[in-house]
Amino acid sequence: MKEYNKNNIPLAKNLRKNMTPWERKLWYDFLRNYPTHFQRQKAIGEYIVDFYCAKAQLVIELDGGGHYAQEQILKDKLRSEELERLGLKILRICNLDIDRNFEGVCQYIDTQVKQRIKQ
Repeated sequence: MKEYNKNNIPLAKNLRKNMTPWERKLWYDFLRNYPTHFQRQKAIGEYIVDFYCAKAQLVIELDGGGHYAQEQILKDKLRSEELERLGLKILRICNLDIDRNFEGVCQYIDTQVKQRIKQ
């Protein structure tokens, strides 16, 4: 089990109750029933990640428009680097891809999980 900041648990619970439409779609239409267990809004280290698969050591982050502002790009880069130091692989998926290519997103996630479990 990854260490986490216990102060993030109330926020993580709130985020689970108030998922974005893209998080909701990915969770209810794919990840919730995926054969390898995923968690949503999981506290890891000082962060709360959108989706986490412990068996594959995989994090999925869904990025909306705000993630493409220069300041947020730098914050996301640092966040990813810190999570990668914990041995995690980070998949950043644009909300537009959820809207426009949901099947492709699901295939990409499936491929990444299977590759990570084989290692």
